[in-house]
Amino acid sequence: MSVYACEYNSPLGIITIVCDESAVIGLWFEGQKYFGSTLSEEMEYKDTDVLKLAKRWLDIYFEGREPGFMPPLRYDLTPFRRTVFEIMLTIPYGKTMTYGEIASEFARQKGIAKMSAQAVGGAVGHNPISLMIPCHRVVGTNGNLTGYAGGIDRKVKLLELENVKTENL
Repeated sequence: MSVYACEYNSPLGIITIVCDESAVIGLWFEGQKYFGSTLSEEMEYKDTDVLKLAKRWLDIYFEGREPGFMPPLRYDLTPFRRTVFEIMLTIPYGKTMTYGEIASEFARQKGIAKMSAQAVGGAVGHNPISLMIPCHRVVGTNGNLTGYAGGIDRKVKLLELENVKTENL
């Protein structure tokens, strides 16, 4: 399988976008924790249709608007992380969800009594497709702005871009 990459100059720094023939498989800010963690193959820097669509999504997003579409995404993960990521994908633009709320939704979906918010936090922190899988919208129990692999300053700016009142978080 071929893997392609490009760089995108965002207002918050350079973003590397990676895709295969059919879907985005990685999106990281330069210097982000776990940068490229899911990649094992050689990448070719080439502007594919998937990468063009991803860049269009980012253009709209950084204009401060909800893109209204999602490029195809592929994340080959454990079933646990896949479920956490699918829950994150339901967080609306301009809204937040706590780790505990994600844990509760996970438990509800799986028909179990409880899920650890800390385990959810570990999964959220290893998100290989930042922004598009909106881990920046996940906050601590009291709405605290905890952890973001791209840096707390970027998390604040991303939430402010979506008109989330961060002074209350």
